Amino acid sequence: MTAAYITVFFLVALALSTALRLWLGVRHMRHVRACRGEVPAEFAAQVTLADHERAADYTVAKGRLGLIEILIEATLLLVFTMGGLLQSIDAVLHAWLGMGYAHDLALFAGFALLGFVMGLPMSLYRTFRLESAFGFNKMTMRLWLADLFKAGLLAILIGAPLLLAVLWLMQMMGANWWFYVWLFWMSFNLLVLVLYPTVIAPLFNKFSPLADSALKERIEALLNRCGFASSGLFVMDGSKRSAHGNAYFTGFGRAKRIVFFDTLLEKLAPQEIEAVLAHELGHYHHHHVLKRIALLAVISFGMLWLLGQVIDQPWFYEGLNIGAGDTVNTAHTAMGLLLFSMVLPVFLFPLAPLTSALSRLDEYAADAYAAKQTAAKDLVAALVKLYRDNAATLTPDPLYSLFHDSHPPASQRIARLQSF
Repeated sequence: MTAAYITVFFLVALALSTALRLWLGVRHMRHVRACRGEVPAEFAAQVTLADHERAADYTVAKGRLGLIEILIEATLLLVFTMGGLLQSIDAVLHAWLGMGYAHDLALFAGFALLGFVMGLPMSLYRTFRLESAFGFNKMTMRLWLADLFKAGLLAILIGAPLLLAVLWLMQMMGANWWFYVWLFWMSFNLLVLVLYPTVIAPLFNKFSPLADSALKERIEALLNRCGFASSGLFVMDGSKRSAHGNAYFTGFGRAKRIVFFDTLLEKLAPQEIEAVLAHELGHYHHHHVLKRIALLAVISFGMLWLLGQVIDQPWFYEGLNIGAGDTVNTAHTAMGLLLFSMVLPVFLFPLAPLTSALSRLDEYAADAYAAKQTAAKDLVAALVKLYRDNAATLTPDPLYSLFHDSHPPASQRIARLQSF
């Protein structure tokens, strides 16, 4: 295989993937606009035309921003690779720091910093213009900056040691380094599952024990019926950032905890909250978390094996306009890891319907479980309220949904629940 083939293969894949994403986005917006003037019959009794039109406008507004972001992502990827920016950054860092761990960390940091700066205008617009225009944003600039600082600090405190460990394994474990990196990566993911609820999440939100005694009693009765043992029931102050509502359980093993957004508790009746939680417990009952961990293990194993096959090949670097001379050591380098992680999503996007289909099957199974533990009509009522209050479109384009939506379309999901 030659570098020229890799160049053509990458450019064609990037063009096709970008074109597909743009086409799906435009198709979705057209479909939502076409259905804007009439509420679907199955929702007509619960959703007003004004709410339906607001959801359509919100979806289209997000879609327009998404199209711009797709074009920016593709352009930046081209600039970093074929445009030579990544090669130039590497050359400067090599001149300053030589070739070592300091250079490797600086290479990743420089790439991340440039990507962040390029994406900053879109992030600000999304939060303070788009979300605010539809009444969802509750963040102040001070809180936004505080979140940004905390996220950056976490990236340094966790990301830097993680990257160093991976690079050390790549250099010290011989030809099968990718297997040891896989073991380390999976161990890290399991550790995060355990630590996230009690160590990381509280850095960004306040979690208070559920104070409503009647609701707490109802939920504890549900937990007993489902055989679910948690470390507590908590309310998260989601309202300080957004008007969107949700509920979830997080953690792993004994660290499991159930979390309700305060916005969700304000919008739903007690029996509806119970039904939403029963759905989340359905994921636990069917071992969906363990299955997703297993899927992550399989996918990451395959990707790391593939990286192990190409990282020593000069054509891999030269085909993406990264020279194989003095500034790049093509054997087990940070450049190989970074370059692979940059271009991989281009080739994975066409496979999105497969992961979406698996996720939808899980959602249907969780819905069915909830219908056995609570009244199906309560979950239907809760979902309709969440669709309405979160301005989620009831009429997504089917093909767009196939690629992008981890949950079934509203009409299909409600129809299946009503069949119970």
